[in-house]
Amino acid sequence: MKYKRFEELPVWQTGMTLAERVFAVTADRAFAHQGDLANQLQRAGLSVSNNIAEGFERGSTAELLAFLYYARGSAGEVRSMLILCERMARFAHLKSEISDLKSLAESASRQIRAWAAHLQDSPIQGQRHLNQNVRDRQEEQTRRENFEKHLANLVQQGRQSAAATKNRTPG
Repeated sequence: MKYKRFEELPVWQTGMTLAERVFAVTADRAFAHQGDLANQLQRAGLSVSNNIAEGFERGSTAELLAFLYYARGSAGEVRSMLILCERMARFAHLKSEISDLKSLAESASRQIRAWAAHLQDSPIQGQRHLNQNVRDRQEEQTRRENFEKHLANLVQQGRQSAAATKNRTPG
C-alpha cells in the first residue's frame, strides 16, 4: 500500500497520539514550577509527528530519511525526560501514565527505525526524482512481476489438475 498523505501513515498517527497524551499529562499540577520541563516534553512529543510529516512532504528519500531520524531522536528525547519524571517523587501519582507514554514513544521509535531501514534498501529516490523514464521502468517491473505471478499460478493449477486427473484414473 502506498500512502499519498502523511496523515495516512500509521507511524505519523502514533506520533500524534504521543503528542496528545504528552500534552494531557503535562497539564497535571506536578509540572508546575518545574522550569521548562513541560514545555520541552510537549515540543519533543510534537516533534515526532511534525518531523515525519515534514520529511514525507520533502519529496526525496534522502530528506525523508533525515527527518525520520530527527523524529526518532525526538522520541528518544521524550523517553529521556519521562525517565527523569519517573525518578522524581512529585510525579509518583503519574507513574502509570508515564510508563504508558514511554511505551508509546518506544513504539514510535521502532516504527520509524523499521521504515527507515526499508527506505535505505529502496532504489526509489523519492517523488521529486520521479521522471517519465523512472515511472516507465517501475511500471515495466510491476508488469513483469505480475506476469511471473500469473505464470506461477498457471503452473500450480496445471499441477493440481494433473494430480486430480491421476487420482481419478483407475490404476
